[in-house]
Amino acid sequence: MPARAASFRSVFAVAGFRRIWLAHLLSVAGDQLARVALTVLVFDRTSSAGWASAAYALTFVPDLLGGALGGVADRFSRRTVMVVTDVGRAVLIALMAVPGLPLPAAAALLFLVQLMAGPFHAARQAMLPDLLDPDRLVVGQAVISSTYQAGLVVGFGAGAAVVTGLGVPGALLIDAGTFALSALMLRFGLKRFPPSAPAHHERPSLLEGCRLVARDRKLRWLLLIACCCGFYVVPEGLAVPVAAELGGAGALPWLLAANPVGSVLGGILLSRIPRERQIRVLGALTVASSLVLIPTGWAPGLVTIVVLWTISGVFSAHDMITQTQYSLAAPPAHRGQVIGVAIAALRAAQAAGIAAAGLLAQVVAPTTVITVAAIAGVVVAFVAGVGWSRAVSSRRGPRESEDPVGPVGGTTPVGEHGS
Repeated sequence: MPARAASFRSVFAVAGFRRIWLAHLLSVAGDQLARVALTVLVFDRTSSAGWASAAYALTFVPDLLGGALGGVADRFSRRTVMVVTDVGRAVLIALMAVPGLPLPAAAALLFLVQLMAGPFHAARQAMLPDLLDPDRLVVGQAVISSTYQAGLVVGFGAGAAVVTGLGVPGALLIDAGTFALSALMLRFGLKRFPPSAPAHHERPSLLEGCRLVARDRKLRWLLLIACCCGFYVVPEGLAVPVAAELGGAGALPWLLAANPVGSVLGGILLSRIPRERQIRVLGALTVASSLVLIPTGWAPGLVTIVVLWTISGVFSAHDMITQTQYSLAAPPAHRGQVIGVAIAALRAAQAAGIAAAGLLAQVVAPTTVITVAAIAGVVVAFVAGVGWSRAVSSRRGPRESEDPVGPVGGTTPVGEHGS
């Protein structure tokens, strides 16, 4: 009989995890202000689904480069990496709040802010397996992922109100404050662990991380499963034009909240399933995340679309399983490099999916574009799911034969669609 899943109480009993979670909670909601404002502003000025989705996709692009910097989480103290990148982001966002700052300069600063997210996420994710055992790691990842999705709901829903009430500079200063407070909490709430990096990480590189992933069957298929989000993230990128297609801006908050709300619910449900069963259903959940979006092109109205997108969000909570298994399969001494590969690949998939959908939305209805993306997503997810099932059922190789779940000590890369 499979062991029961770890409890949320047992996860929060770990002091180091509590500090990481609180810092994550502080920064993630505030970080959505600039992203939502940018997307809505571009669409209002251009009335173009293509430009709006391209602006949203642009916020993911720096992570392609930031992922390449993930190896610094192996070279330096992971606490130091998180604190330094938080302080850097606080300063850059505060500079964005300077009145009269030219739009190109603000865009460049935002690019740098997003660039620093890669090393931060790699360091944080690389630390989690050192704080939590494999069973609690599943629940801990669910907490991190669900907090991010809840932050999206709060950030998207309150973003317009904050900008209206305080203006863009005020909203950006609040965002900067969340990063500053997060840095303080991490600096004085976490031990400096690990104290130093292995000598062979003097020159970490994304290329070496790619080689590590390419040599491991589990990592390869898990990475493809993670990249399937490039298909079911399309509704998020096209939410503004879909709201316009449905007849008004009043639909936008519902559309933006649907997937994050579903992801939070899905994370809670999946975290109660034993680890062995999570592994078995991972492929099916990946397929279902896109499959449920196919009727969007024929949906009669807002309510039906919101329900479909919410259900997709529930299934997409499988990313916490993906992240946990990726974590356990990653070589402990190369966690940052392997995570960096995943961050870069994930953001590339998201940016490419949203940008391509925006271009297609110039010639066909946005809801139809979502259906096309969903069909493609089902096909890719099916291939990835079959490959994953074969990888975990195989007993080839010493690492795979020791534990069907994977060795303790790797780390997760992905999980935040956008964080």
